[in-house]
Amino acid sequence: MDNKRRSFLTSMVQASAAAVAAGSIVGGFVEENKDKPLTLRPPGALKEEDFLKTCIRCGLCVEACKNRDNKVIIDGKEIVTLFLAAPGDKKPIGTPYFIPRTGPCFMCDDIPCMYACPTGALTPDMCKNEKGEVAIDYAKMGVAVIDPSSCIAFWGLQCTACYRACPEMDKAIKIEWKKNERTGKHAYRIPVVYEDACTGCGMCENACVTEIAAIKIFPREVFLGKAGDRYVKGWDEKDQQRVRKASTQTTTKTGRSRKSAIENLNEGIKWDQ
Repeated sequence: MDNKRRSFLTSMVQASAAAVAAGSIVGGFVEENKDKPLTLRPPGALKEEDFLKTCIRCGLCVEACKNRDNKVIIDGKEIVTLFLAAPGDKKPIGTPYFIPRTGPCFMCDDIPCMYACPTGALTPDMCKNEKGEVAIDYAKMGVAVIDPSSCIAFWGLQCTACYRACPEMDKAIKIEWKKNERTGKHAYRIPVVYEDACTGCGMCENACVTEIAAIKIFPREVFLGKAGDRYVKGWDEKDQQRVRKASTQTTTKTGRSRKSAIENLNEGIKWDQ
């Protein structure tokens, strides 16, 4: 009787442990397959929510990238760009992504990864200019962001690594000169990113000479703001065209905008807002 009871209890413990382990695995799988807003996708990718609904995790884009014509070899080692997310990568499993610091997009003219996609998760529609022309130059994989505190060009050192690595040189990244007030006789050569021309390829981040890159690629929807239709660049004819059909009823409501200006000024700032 004791042996039977012991066997029964042992079986129950083992079954419970298995159930817990299975629950952890399923929970981990579900968590990893959630939308990860900082994941960088190949050129032509739909917006992340739509991309995850459309991508069938076939890996054809990764294979096309691997077999591209313009392979890059450094120190005898091929630089790999696209990966399929695996368990532990903290990205939706089976979806393609790239890490600019170690494997940027090399801006293939024929965009093989995009045209290999069978579902439209990667589509030429996301690599078009205003005239409907498709080219890798019009891709919007992300946008480069510079940290002035760690970029040595902002210290006064003469570094133009990101500028020289940029495929859209003098369009996406330009060098601006600024007087060095500390010395009074030198100039800063400051890299400035122009997000309209930046494709988010990550070649700047890959080339950055600092220990941790001072320029990084972020998904555009994560970093870029939006002024809204109520603001327009009066000197920019293109921007004026943008708001030609804008509604005059557009409003932006926040906790403060619901109050009058006087009420806001008298109220001050509360740290819990």
